[in-house]
Amino acid sequence: MNRRQAVFVLFGLSLGLPAAPASSAQPTGKASAIGLLDAGERLEWWAAFRQQLRELGYVEGQNASFEARFASGKFERLPEMAQELVRLKVAVIVTSGRVATQAAVRATTTIPIVTATGDDPVTAGLVASLARPGGNVTGMTSLSGELTRKRFELLREVLPKISRLAVLWHRDNPGSAVAMRDLEAAARSSKVELQVRGIKSADELIGAFSAMTREHARAVFVIADPLFFSERRRISDLAIKHQLPSFHGVSEYAEAGGLFSYGPSYSDLFRRAAVYVDKILKGAKPGDLPIEQPTKFELVINLKTARALGVTIPRLILLRADRVID
Repeated sequence: MNRRQAVFVLFGLSLGLPAAPASSAQPTGKASAIGLLDAGERLEWWAAFRQQLRELGYVEGQNASFEARFASGKFERLPEMAQELVRLKVAVIVTSGRVATQAAVRATTTIPIVTATGDDPVTAGLVASLARPGGNVTGMTSLSGELTRKRFELLREVLPKISRLAVLWHRDNPGSAVAMRDLEAAARSSKVELQVRGIKSADELIGAFSAMTREHARAVFVIADPLFFSERRRISDLAIKHQLPSFHGVSEYAEAGGLFSYGPSYSDLFRRAAVYVDKILKGAKPGDLPIEQPTKFELVINLKTARALGVTIPRLILLRADRVID
């Protein structure tokens, strides 16, 4: 069984899995319908979410059901998908990313919403504060803005002489716009010139990388996006082809051939989101549950890619790495 098949087994075939151990606290009452809303299609992370729910005692077909709505990078589909989940009267909506959360918030003020990922929900106007969100939204934040600056600092440690940096981002993603703002501020203070390449579809990737080469970029900073996640191997291959070290915020990109990634464990965030769902289904009010920030971060370096690009990773960076792919 290959990796993708294994993900689908975890994600879609939980009906035949055994129940949680007898020592787990078992939910009671009728089956709870749980809505899943994602601008992308990040099955690995949702598999971790569903597995954690199963460990908490929620078994699909017995006391839980799932209504998944994934937009596959088409952000314009999210409002209708959110409204559909509301019409289905799900007990809770779990979202991934700012745009999905905003769509859910516009669709309902009464159904609890649990965010599995997303940048600062306070500045996004989604909650009153991290400590006491109020309203119907709670969950996890992935600290996207702060980590953008940290990622840039690490890039400068790997490539201290860089003066021209290409940036790949999705123009239609508001979350990407926030990361762009933070990156531009960091680049200005370091006197690094950014060559920004905003795209709307995967068809534009080849042209974007060709432009980076023509403009003499020395590396590419990829701002995480649902579309890019599904195209991560292609992006990594294009970066290597054009001799551009690529820097990312999600470990799966480095696993797919990107040079470097630094960010939270997204599988861990999704597992934590499942704990929030459990609390809400047992009677907790979302507005009373503090927003959690990530506690587990991963620095992943792909040495095979480094050799292909002729990049020497400083020894101190290697010693700090959580994983080195060779």
